[in-house]
Amino acid sequence: MGSGSIRRSAGALFRGVLSASWAKAGTFTDVPTTFCASTASSDPTAPNASATTGSAGRAARHGFPLRTVAALASSGLLATPLLAGTAHADPKAPKPPAKMSQIGGDRLGTPGVQVALKPGAPKLPGPDALTARSWIVSDAESGKVLAAKNPHWQLAPASTLKMLFADTVLPKFPKDQKHTVKPADLAGMGAGSSLVGIKENLSYTVHDLWLGVFLRSGNDAVHTLSAMNGGTKATVTQMQRHAKELNAHDTHVVTPDGYDAPGQVSSAYDLSLFARSGLQNPDFREYCSTASAQFPGDKGKDGKRATFGIQNTNRLLSGDYDIKPYPGIAGVKNGSTTNAGSTFTGVAQRGDRKLLVTVMNPEKKEHNEAYKEAAKLLDWGFAAADKVEPVGRLVGPRSEDDGTGAVGANGKGKGADQSTQAALDNAGGKGGAWTAVGLTAAALALLVVGAFAVHRRWPLPELVRGRRPGK
Repeated sequence: MGSGSIRRSAGALFRGVLSASWAKAGTFTDVPTTFCASTASSDPTAPNASATTGSAGRAARHGFPLRTVAALASSGLLATPLLAGTAHADPKAPKPPAKMSQIGGDRLGTPGVQVALKPGAPKLPGPDALTARSWIVSDAESGKVLAAKNPHWQLAPASTLKMLFADTVLPKFPKDQKHTVKPADLAGMGAGSSLVGIKENLSYTVHDLWLGVFLRSGNDAVHTLSAMNGGTKATVTQMQRHAKELNAHDTHVVTPDGYDAPGQVSSAYDLSLFARSGLQNPDFREYCSTASAQFPGDKGKDGKRATFGIQNTNRLLSGDYDIKPYPGIAGVKNGSTTNAGSTFTGVAQRGDRKLLVTVMNPEKKEHNEAYKEAAKLLDWGFAAADKVEPVGRLVGPRSEDDGTGAVGANGKGKGADQSTQAALDNAGGKGGAWTAVGLTAAALALLVVGAFAVHRRWPLPELVRGRRPGK
């Protein structure tokens, strides 16, 4: 494969190509040992400023109407939702906007923690344990959001944006295609960028480059793949177009690597959409779950290429001195910059259940804090998944989802009568191609004609098999 031996950390992996990773001037990079000076406080991607970025048109409602939920709750058909307060009381901390996008459900646009516990459900960890400005935990297959805090808050994403880069560029080049790096390919990288160690005038396979993107968050690998894709500007344009296709309307792309740039924002909700989309691709799954690999180095005196080891900077995958690999972890992507703080999106599996979690910018500035908070949310999610009412959902792409989820197998939006009939015809299907969000019985579907969405499950193969911590 041109990349040396790979030790796969997630058991049964799939071979393929992966996403790219950038970082730029004025940022902390994903590699913990690399730092540089922070950008000016007036940078509009700073969390308190970026929260106001975006248009009012992005607040289109793509979920369950509150009046319908309230009616069902009052009739005893649904558990009464519980609204928790914001997690941190620091008066100097940036505040989320009073109104945010409601894609995925009205409650996801409401500031603060959103969770609807049934009797006997475990409580969320307290505010001292969950200090992130924004987070979300969801079912990776059904898209049901189990709990969230400010999931549509537009914040600087750091290198988690490379998941969108991978979604956009990864399918374009076969993994065995070779590319000889030109000096122009590596031009324009920001100061302090994380690098995998690509050298000019040497040849690399596409497979090598994606390993550099996912494991080392290498901006040099992202630049090289962007050059192969027609250049940075063209790649950014394609990424923005793909974000819209995925219904990720909180995201504005300026750089393909997530490096701090004026106006570049995303959200915990959108990052979860990018991860969920990428995980449909076996190549994406392979790269994001690879803990370590061998990467091509310089030529020796005998003309042969040496290799050197690289390790994934996702600490829930590779571990660190103060954190163990998370049992069942299978990716996805981490990031860190001055404006973004630490960001992380992860996927993990226990039994047949697969959960996604995204954490953005913990206020507790401790080592590996984003990973520690993500692990707490995953622990809670696996324990609570069958004991909470969903507070929203991850929508599908525009080709499958008309904004309310009322879509047919042909990808076209359906009317209220058709979507209700689909719920009646398919309610209770095992692992089905269709599920009625929040509803499990056909009788309930009759009560809310057109009000609740029918959406496609995104089945994933087994992500991990027999994974043990540290293996």
